[in-house]
Amino acid sequence: MFELYEAPTTANKLLVTAMGVIDTFSPEQRRLAVVDDFADPRRLNWDIIPKPDRTGVPLHLLDRHQRVLVWDMIRLAVPLRTFTKILGITQLEHVLRDYEYEFLGPALQSWRSSDSYFLTFFGRPGFEDTWTLRFLGHHVCVNLTVVDERWVAATPMALGAQPTEYDGVLKPLADDEDLAFALLSSMTEEQRARAVIHDIAPADFVTRQVPRVGAYEYPDHYDLGMPGYTISDADRIVLKFVRDRPAGIAAADLSGEQRTMLRSLVDCYLERLPSDAGERHRRQLDADGDDGIFFAWAGADTRGAPHYFRVQSGRYLIEAVNAVAGGNHLHSVLRDLDNDFAFGILAAQGGKDTKWGRAHLVSRSVSSAESDPGLE
Repeated sequence: MFELYEAPTTANKLLVTAMGVIDTFSPEQRRLAVVDDFADPRRLNWDIIPKPDRTGVPLHLLDRHQRVLVWDMIRLAVPLRTFTKILGITQLEHVLRDYEYEFLGPALQSWRSSDSYFLTFFGRPGFEDTWTLRFLGHHVCVNLTVVDERWVAATPMALGAQPTEYDGVLKPLADDEDLAFALLSSMTEEQRARAVIHDIAPADFVTRQVPRVGAYEYPDHYDLGMPGYTISDADRIVLKFVRDRPAGIAAADLSGEQRTMLRSLVDCYLERLPSDAGERHRRQLDADGDDGIFFAWAGADTRGAPHYFRVQSGRYLIEAVNAVAGGNHLHSVLRDLDNDFAFGILAAQGGKDTKWGRAHLVSRSVSSAESDPGLE
C-alpha cells in the first residue's frame, strides 16, 4: 500500500525549500542542523516534552529571513488548519510562562519561549535522496521522512497544548479533543460500557514514545518530569494496548450519526498528514470501511479532570491524553502502525528505482563498464 504515501509534489517543494534554508546557514548553524547520518538514532526521538539535550538548530539562533523560510517549510509539510494549530501551540508558551512563573521562577523567561523549537535534517536533502525533516519542541513534533523524492511518511505527528482549560481564547487543539467528547456524550449507557475501558486515565500515551509500536504496549507509571500524577500496575494492565485485539467499542456498534462523528475525529487527526497524501489515506479508510475502527475512553467524562481516548484501526493509532495538571495539559499523536518513520517504505523501496531497477544517484557516478556491462 505504498501508493498511500506517494507525495512527489510535497517532496519536491520540501526539498527545494530545505536546500534553500540550509544554504543560508553559517557553518555553526549547519553543524547543529544537519546530521549527515540518516541512521543516527536521534532521528527516532519524537518526545514533545522540554529537554536539555535537543538536537538541531533552535529558532532563536536564526535571523528573521531564516525563520520565515523555516515556517514556510512547515507550511508546505502540513495543511493550513494544522499549520495554524502549530503556530498557536508555540504561542501558548507565552501563556504558560505567565501561568508557571510562581512555580518555576525567572528561568521561564528563556525556557518557555516560542523560539525554543529545533530544526534538524537527518541525511542529505538532495534529489532522489532519503532524508528526514524534524521540527521539535514543547508540544510540537513535525516529523517527515522523504524517501527517494517520491514517498513522504509524516508520523509520529505529535501535538500538545497547555493550558487547555483557562479564560483565554487561544485553544489550538480544541477540535482534537472536543470531537471525542461529543462522541462519548452521544452514547447510550450500553455503548459507554463498551467504550470506557477504565475509570483511570494514563499519565501519557499508552504506547509511550517508542519509535515502533509493538504487538502490545503498557503505559508508564507517570509522565517524565511530572510525578504528581501516577497510576498503578493494575491500571497499566487495564489500559494496555494490543494491536490485534483493540479495546473499546467497534464502529460497527455505533449508530450512523455516531459513525459520522467518529470519522470526523479520525479526519481531524489525518489532517496532520501532507495534503496530497492525507486525502489518499482518507479514501483508503473509506474503502476499508468503519468496521475495523475502535474507540476507547478512560478516566473522567468531563473537562477539567484526567481523561484519555484512543482510536485504533488496522493501520492507524490516535492517542490523546489530558491527565496531568488536573486535566489541563493535553498530549495527542497520530501514528502509522506499519510506517512510522517510513520503516515500511524504507524496507521495501528505499534506494530502489522502481522504473529502472537501480538508484539514479548511484548510476550517475559509476562507470557503465561496471554498472551495465551487458547492455549492448
